[in-house]
Amino acid sequence: MLIRYCSYLLSSLLMASCATPGRISGPRAVGTGFTPEQREMIMAAGADEPMRVWKITNYADSLLLRSQSEDVRVDDKDPVLQRFVSRLYATVTDSASLGLGIAAPQVGILKNIIWVQRLDKEDLPFEVYLNPRIRQYSEKKQLNREGCLSIPNRRDTCSRAYAILMEYDRLDGSHHVEMVEDFTSVIFQHEVDHLNGILFLDHLAAERKDAEHVPVGKE
Repeated sequence: MLIRYCSYLLSSLLMASCATPGRISGPRAVGTGFTPEQREMIMAAGADEPMRVWKITNYADSLLLRSQSEDVRVDDKDPVLQRFVSRLYATVTDSASLGLGIAAPQVGILKNIIWVQRLDKEDLPFEVYLNPRIRQYSEKKQLNREGCLSIPNRRDTCSRAYAILMEYDRLDGSHHVEMVEDFTSVIFQHEVDHLNGILFLDHLAAERKDAEHVPVGKE
């Protein structure tokens, strides 16, 4: 019922200013643990130590950044998951990065985990989301300048949905559905794209291709 209700809100987002998060239960992907290689990368330093940001300017990095991530098993007592969540936060808030969001593949870990700065909340907190999925996109669009920690020295204007319907897990094992709007939704869309091996440059290429096929009007 909650998902249908949120779907209705999404289709009517011009009349709805926001939607409150909903905690729900139901079937979802169980996910897997970390591989030995991932565990070694994560546990190689303390919880406050940033990880190396992988960049498309490095060939090996670019191959991983184009790969699909997988769901993670949610276990708040897993020391590797706890360490990784902390180190991913340290990376996005590090003075060398200072991003608005980050996805696990950007530090070489193909797991469905992202951090997002909630610009739509008081005090602009960073929050972590496990196994996030975008279930619906609004037809209404917005244009914003985007950059990426994995694409050095590049910012471009992209078209994104104004609102999205998100589904995700929290570290405590709870499952949520939430509508997100405005620029915060852009951050979510950008980071979830990373989990699917998609970069914002791909949207630019798609937009250019679409523009080439727009028929020229006759005078």
